[in-house]
Amino acid sequence: MTLSVTPMEPAELGRIRILPDAGLGALRTDRGNLPLDRLDVRARISGLVADTTVTTEFVNAYDTALEATYVFPLPDRAAVTGMTMTADGRTVRAELQERAAAREAYDRAIEAGQRASIAEEDRPDVFTMRVGNILPGERVVVELTLVGPLPWEDGAATFRFPLVVAPRYVPGTPLAGTPVGDGQVRDTDAVPDASRITPPVLLPGFPNPLRLSIGVDIDTAGLPLAEVRSSLHTVTTSGGRVEIAPGERADRDFVLRLPYAGDGSGAVFVPDAPVDGDEGTYQLVVLPPADGDTPARPKDVVLLLDRSGSMGGWKMVAARRAAARVVDTLTGADRFAVLTFDHQIDRPGDLGEGLSQATDRHRFRAVEHLARADARGGTELLAPLREGLSLLAGVEGRDRVLVLVTDGQVGNEDQIIAEVSKLIGTTRVHTVGIDRAVNAGFLGRLAALGAGRCELVESEDRLDEAMEQIHRRIGAPLVTDVTVSGVEPGRPQSVFPGVPLVLFGRYTGAVPSTVTVRGRRRDDSDFAVEVLVERRDEPAVTAQWARTRLRELEDRYAAGDHGLEPQIVATSLRYGVLCRFTAYVAVDSRVVTEGGQTRRVTQPVESPSGWDMFDAAQPPSFLAAGTAAPLPPPAAPAPGGLPPAQPSFAPVRAQGARGPQPFAAVPSSMMARGSSRKMVAPGGAALTPQDLAAIVAVEAKRLREAQDRPVAERRELLADLGTRLAALVDGMTGPEITAVRELAERLRAGGDTEADWAYARQVLDGFAPGAPQRKAFWKR
Repeated sequence: MTLSVTPMEPAELGRIRILPDAGLGALRTDRGNLPLDRLDVRARISGLVADTTVTTEFVNAYDTALEATYVFPLPDRAAVTGMTMTADGRTVRAELQERAAAREAYDRAIEAGQRASIAEEDRPDVFTMRVGNILPGERVVVELTLVGPLPWEDGAATFRFPLVVAPRYVPGTPLAGTPVGDGQVRDTDAVPDASRITPPVLLPGFPNPLRLSIGVDIDTAGLPLAEVRSSLHTVTTSGGRVEIAPGERADRDFVLRLPYAGDGSGAVFVPDAPVDGDEGTYQLVVLPPADGDTPARPKDVVLLLDRSGSMGGWKMVAARRAAARVVDTLTGADRFAVLTFDHQIDRPGDLGEGLSQATDRHRFRAVEHLARADARGGTELLAPLREGLSLLAGVEGRDRVLVLVTDGQVGNEDQIIAEVSKLIGTTRVHTVGIDRAVNAGFLGRLAALGAGRCELVESEDRLDEAMEQIHRRIGAPLVTDVTVSGVEPGRPQSVFPGVPLVLFGRYTGAVPSTVTVRGRRRDDSDFAVEVLVERRDEPAVTAQWARTRLRELEDRYAAGDHGLEPQIVATSLRYGVLCRFTAYVAVDSRVVTEGGQTRRVTQPVESPSGWDMFDAAQPPSFLAAGTAAPLPPPAAPAPGGLPPAQPSFAPVRAQGARGPQPFAAVPSSMMARGSSRKMVAPGGAALTPQDLAAIVAVEAKRLREAQDRPVAERRELLADLGTRLAALVDGMTGPEITAVRELAERLRAGGDTEADWAYARQVLDGFAPGAPQRKAFWKR
């Protein structure tokens, strides 16, 4: 059967019973809690490379076989290079296959009663894992191995490991048909896989649902290392090892900063063949030259500030400060525009529609406007990007810069990349990501597309440091049009102040002793540097190049070049690196269950740390019983492409007779609608016939909408309905509930699906207002 939590009507909310010590949003059974019991991250850092093993341990607390789904993040630049599944003393190594073939192999195995697991990439930093046929009381361990670079800026490397997929705003018109995933938001024309990237969210107050452990071993590879700092979590250190403190939660990114001394520059060439290979992969690190005294050219800057609902709290404060700092960096020779946006776009009132000269007065008006920005509405990001880029189009003789300040929590990344790639031209795009669970993958893609920089700010303490870096890099880079001699030509790159340029690529022929890096400085003079080459057998370099190459190809695919899919799949399979069109699948040949029912559970994730919309005293109404119900569909677009009213990304709170109520305290008075006929619900809440009818009407609507689904899915829906109805009438008295009780017993017993479906439709439709058979049901 399928375990799903669906949207609650007011009558349903009033009957919620809070178990002792369960916390808000507890998804709980008599035998235990959630399927994911343990998450362990073990990283080994060597210089500027991190080899990481991620271990997930699932436990089945039910009395039937379990299929668990877990939506989780990984570092967006890391290459997933392997997977294993261990159960009942046996380990199975996963195979990387084309995605459709992997799904087919997984589904066949589950149908045949074999244990199986599959890992798929849905975004550069969002993945889905399914583990099926976990026997009652059994534990299954799935391990992923990955390798990735550590970004190095201003003398410090950063190891960032994301731990939670934050809710993302999903624009567009909902699509008809069966969702492609098990998430809580319907697929739309703008985000056709929205149901795959929106896992259920635990409400605040839920006890720590999993054992989280993170350990990092640091080998400096000869680079002097100062004190290592953890930005968001409490850690303990011993020698070269860093451990997260017990009891920490997976509700924010794990961030370590490693202040290396030395430059780390050089080139590593890795042949494909172990000996005398004439083809291979290289990694090149080039230090930025000194800034010099060359004045930057005048620039036109468009600043976009996200003020949507997810930016509430400290993020809005930090975003306003960051945006104001950008404005303060401008000089009288520059021009600029400021746009604040959610589902609509606003500008400073005195500055007009176009670019304004960056005078003291104009900058003051812009900062005034930014100071008034408050979090609200939905993240309609595409429209302000279009408008900002159009303001910069056609400018000549000046640097064109667009700066986006946001948390990046949108689901339509591919749609945005496809649209923006046609408009960017030579505009340089910088992104400033502000969040403790930031959408780093998307913001990095957008900055790379615009040959700019992505700066991440995970706390107010980090803001001043990050803004100093942004101030240095917002102008023209130190070196542009960077190319490397003797290797496969790639897209020209730029070198920014304080940021070493790291390049991956392919070469053919003998490994050279040196390579020459050339480019153009700010004053149009030539830049050239000779770099010594070291030959190594280092698979991590090849894997990182493959991941970089796959990201580039996937972005071109998203921009409309759909003929690239075979090349993407071939690159992924050749180098053993997961991508959007492949998947790792592991199948145990042993048959462990035959012909039995399988319970499907989607693992809820933590509510992100620091999100005001997840206030413990006022949880969003779209979160209930440990899972998020679908977000309200967006309003129909108005002329110009923007919704006519504020969408409901910001939480809508439960309304009681006395106004907004805490979720755990929605009173029975909320249910009193003047009727004298009442039935007694468990816990003392009063439920009127009208209340029961309202609940049953919701269930009837769900059946009508699912009428055309496959028989297997409808069988699961009926079993789920029987469970909900049984809970609804449990302990209630009164002749009116006889029909509901009989239906619940029949559905829980199971039988002919078509007959049960027709009977359920007849019973539930009988409760609809004005239905001719309704009185007969009440008289039973």
